[in-house]
Amino acid sequence: MKSNLFLIGAALTLSSCSMMSKPADPVAVTVVGLNDFHGNLEATNFSGVMIPDPKDPTKTVRLQAGGIEAIGGYLAQERAKNPNLVFVGAGDLIGASPVTSSLLRDEPSTIAMSKLGMKFSSLGNHEFDQGLKELLRMQNGGCDSNDTAKACKFQNPYPAADFQWLGANVVDKTSGEPVFKPYAIQEVGGAKIGFIGAVLQGTPSIVSPDGIKTLDFLDEASSINKYVPELKRQNVDAIIVLIHQGGTAKDGFAQPACGTLAGPIVDIVNKLDPSIKAVISGHSHQGYNCLVGGRVVIQGDFYGHLLQRLDLTVDKANHKLLAVQAANVVVDTRTLPKDPAMTAILTRARELTDAVKQTPVGTLGAASISRTANAAGESALGDVIADSQLAATQDKGAVIAFMNPGGIRADLNASVAGNTATFGDAYTVQPFGNTLVVMDLTGAQIKTLLEQQFDNPEAGSSRILQVSKGFTYSYDSTAAKGSRVDAASIKLNGEALDPAKTYRVTMNSFLAGGGDSFLAFKDGVNVLQLPNLVDVDSFVAYLKANPNLAAGAQDRIIKTK
Repeated sequence: MKSNLFLIGAALTLSSCSMMSKPADPVAVTVVGLNDFHGNLEATNFSGVMIPDPKDPTKTVRLQAGGIEAIGGYLAQERAKNPNLVFVGAGDLIGASPVTSSLLRDEPSTIAMSKLGMKFSSLGNHEFDQGLKELLRMQNGGCDSNDTAKACKFQNPYPAADFQWLGANVVDKTSGEPVFKPYAIQEVGGAKIGFIGAVLQGTPSIVSPDGIKTLDFLDEASSINKYVPELKRQNVDAIIVLIHQGGTAKDGFAQPACGTLAGPIVDIVNKLDPSIKAVISGHSHQGYNCLVGGRVVIQGDFYGHLLQRLDLTVDKANHKLLAVQAANVVVDTRTLPKDPAMTAILTRARELTDAVKQTPVGTLGAASISRTANAAGESALGDVIADSQLAATQDKGAVIAFMNPGGIRADLNASVAGNTATFGDAYTVQPFGNTLVVMDLTGAQIKTLLEQQFDNPEAGSSRILQVSKGFTYSYDSTAAKGSRVDAASIKLNGEALDPAKTYRVTMNSFLAGGGDSFLAFKDGVNVLQLPNLVDVDSFVAYLKANPNLAAGAQDRIIKTK
């Protein structure tokens, strides 16, 4: 049957000039990868493909892609063609998830991956969102969770994941030993495929520090290379890296053998052992299918919109990888069959969460409030969220609130008629469950904090904090480090901040712990933890208190150059 999927391949034929000691014994193996799923059990809009609007053929809309039903349908379809198929992940399978998964502690997503036959996945930074102990529970099963209100509600007890998270570069600080398996071998069709997993070394700067304080995150390339000799001694026929780190490419997701890949992943790949011929990547939420130093480096967008597919020709007699064909496959919900087992998981997850998800919480002045930042780095939704956190803590003396842009995961879209937003809409924006914290910072410390926006080692660029109403400043991005923010421009309600004066400020628990490398927060004093005040709850309260809520004006931060 002719495939109706978007499938564009890039063939890479590997050198086999050396004399083989045995007659070749080739076998075809298909590896299918999934990156940055983030608990998206349901299909979502995919910006990479536009289709005619069913309601108005003269217009176009984004394709609905991904979701466990269609992913399952694709895997079943392809396993019928070639049973030698291995399903793997490249991290962030869970974390920063929609209500349907997150309110159930992402257990439906992990169970779905297991039932889809996933074998291995690299760790991602979001796997650590709830800390190491909770991640180990997700791996090993049980109900000993740090959020018993959500754990084991989908299935009691929660079973262990049938797949293995891999982390060659995540080690215990005391022993120096990997906390998760660094690599694994899958035998398929008589061939032995080795998989090494790694997560970006910069993970500590983008997750809550308390949850990973016993861990070290090591250099990615050297950690991966360390285990290549072990795999060779076990006579693997091919080695594939699963890594939660990525880059960007000018070419589209369907462009084969692209040569425009840039970013952290390129430096890592260039340092890898020559025995590694293919890399399935993630983290940067990009779709690309590139070659770096003669080897495939591929990533599949996010939320399951794309699956990365590697078709390997393996000589199992001589333990050689003869060829790789790489492609990104669009998970097109219009054409793929639905997996009944996945439909059952999705149906149960919806039954357990829809009542909460669909609860109206407020009205907006328009159908949506955008998280897209202007040239200065300020977003309309960022303004609103910062204002909500200030409103929630003014009775604690707070006069300024700061919000990290990475914690704003989506636009605020009103999903009910009359521009009515639901709890699910708000939760999609802020799914992490961070609590609020109030502390004292001096004017000088606030100046230091603002300078740290431009020196984030993981972001690779400026990471501009969203600020509450009444707080304003300007900056020059071309100025010298430490002098980009104009001190005289930092004002609260029109009055310049006094470097020696103390101001009561609010932020979420992620920032309070120095997340995103905003270390100035760790110098705050008179710290008040508010364990019963979750960020999304303050957001919901603000929506309820402000009918027909308007988008922020984006006039609090000024970029002069």
